Amino acid sequence: MHLKIGDHVSVLDEDINGVIIQIFGNTITIETEDGFDMEFLSSEVIKKQSFSSQMFSNTDANAIINEKEQSHKPKSVRVKPKARTLPAMEVDLHIHQITTQNKHMNNFDMLNLQLDTARHKLEFAIKKRIQKVVFIHGVGEGVLKTELEYLFSRYDNVKYYAADYQKYGTGATEVYIFQNVKS
Repeated sequence: MHLKIGDHVSVLDEDINGVIIQIFGNTITIETEDGFDMEFLSSEVIKKQSFSSQMFSNTDANAIINEKEQSHKPKSVRVKPKARTLPAMEVDLHIHQITTQNKHMNNFDMLNLQLDTARHKLEFAIKKRIQKVVFIHGVGEGVLKTELEYLFSRYDNVKYYAADYQKYGTGATEVYIFQNVKS
């Protein structure tokens, strides 16, 4: 670092600031802010940088500020009205979707497996605070649908109704789970 008489300096590892008044070889004499003359090695002092208007231009600073402001603005994502009404979770209760071992099962076992699956999925949705669940049961003879309605009626915080006809026909039941039920 090139030091010269008149430079404002700070002493390393000390809380001393001053102005260089004499340079003799490797020894520098500074006049401290308190008015004392002190000698230090040139390796013990560092030149204070004065911030001038030449170091920063307003255009550069403004460009940097604008760039920072643009990068921190949250981007709003517009949710289409149709997407807001879609169910959060679908459970297909067709036996071939639940197990591959249904060849040797009778109707009673299949129905119990489907109801157990529905109960587990409903409990999961309640625990994870999922508000809407669609249970796809198919049309058939209506036995599974009737049993599901009986299952859903045992929950106080659940309302059930026919799911979207355009998407599921008559083969699905939508369940709405009330999240803040006071007991």
